[in-house]
Amino acid sequence: MMHKGVEFTVTMSAPGVWQWQFRIGDTLKTGKTETNIRLLAIRRVQLRIDRELKKAASSDRDRT
Repeated sequence: MMHKGVEFTVTMSAPGVWQWQFRIGDTLKTGKTETNIRLLAIRRVQLRIDRELKKAASSDRDRT
């Protein structure tokens, strides 16, 4: 799946447990979230991607 140009995956590892991963630049982020609702798991990963993109943009501005 894609969110704001970032490819990510969400897979069920156990009932109610979803593992996710995405890469921004050279950094691979992985984790898991607990929910019985697949779309909620996807939304949580999208929110995490938003936070990481915001952090990356902030650190890029600090370097200049």
